[in-house]
Amino acid sequence: MRNTNNRLARTLARTALILTSATALTLGLTACGGTGTESSDGKTVTVYSADGVGDWYKTQFAKFQEQTGIAVNLVEAGSGEVVNRVEKEQSNPQADVIVTLPPFMQKAEKSGLLQRSGVDFSGVPAADKDTDGDWVTLAGNYLCFIANPSVDASKLTWDDLLKPEYQGKIQYSTPGQAGDGTAVLILLQQLYGKQGALDYLTKLQANNVGPSSSTGKLQAKVDKGEILIANGDIQMNLANIKEKGSKFNLFFPAETGGKRSTVALPYLMGLAKGAPHADEAEKLMGFLLSADVQKTLVDAMAVPGREDVRNTPATGNGQSPAALIENVTVIHPDWNTVLTDLDADVAAYQKATGS
Repeated sequence: MRNTNNRLARTLARTALILTSATALTLGLTACGGTGTESSDGKTVTVYSADGVGDWYKTQFAKFQEQTGIAVNLVEAGSGEVVNRVEKEQSNPQADVIVTLPPFMQKAEKSGLLQRSGVDFSGVPAADKDTDGDWVTLAGNYLCFIANPSVDASKLTWDDLLKPEYQGKIQYSTPGQAGDGTAVLILLQQLYGKQGALDYLTKLQANNVGPSSSTGKLQAKVDKGEILIANGDIQMNLANIKEKGSKFNLFFPAETGGKRSTVALPYLMGLAKGAPHADEAEKLMGFLLSADVQKTLVDAMAVPGREDVRNTPATGNGQSPAALIENVTVIHPDWNTVLTDLDADVAAYQKATGS
């Protein structure tokens, strides 16, 4: 009887262990990266997106679920990290929709991480979408810098950022990892040439706190005065001021002579290759590109991707992207060329700065 009881006890123990492990695995999969909830019938779309428009997403995704019954699971990260994650998951795709900045969307396309959708892109100008139909501009945006109110940002030049008084008080997101950080490198290349950009960033390294894969995380640090200056983008920074009351000012460093420049950094959207919920994903993409939804981007401090609603007036107060760049030269890089040179440029940057 004792042996029978022992065998029964061991069997029960093994069964309990199996059940416990299975429960843990289920919980782990459910909790894995994301902020959405599953609909009552299990229909869910997963969006991997560059950070910056999270609050706008929250409102629009709620409307989408109300209209369609399809829930949206959002995973936010730096622009390069978004694409890297999709690439790593190719044997078991998790993302349905990808939203990221250039040149990382071009990288996703070149790496075969996108598939053509049946979504109507006709409302978006030809210059703002892929000729093969793999991606489309969801919202327009521009590179900028932010400064703590203790700094008179209106007079800052690129040379000023090299001054010893800013040692340990400047941080910018890492080129090759974050879209905004990559844009800093690209803008400096446009202004000073490739070697000139490396020379400048090597000097700036004396004041740089260190690498950051996410530009969005720098906002709180500038707001609190932990650092004084960081890079950013107009949409994300203006939205943060409006929605969270952050205290920092946007600016564009001036060259010698006073000229100020920026780089166009649109949010690009595409259907992920192997999307587990492709039909639902296409419905979401169509919803986000609809005129009514695109109009709401104005109050989210972004420029609508659709040309027919770009003149929609904002309903709230505060600065507008158009007003901020009124006297700033906007550079539109050839992102395919940028992508071709990106690995070599990032490697050269890392060697020059020791990062």
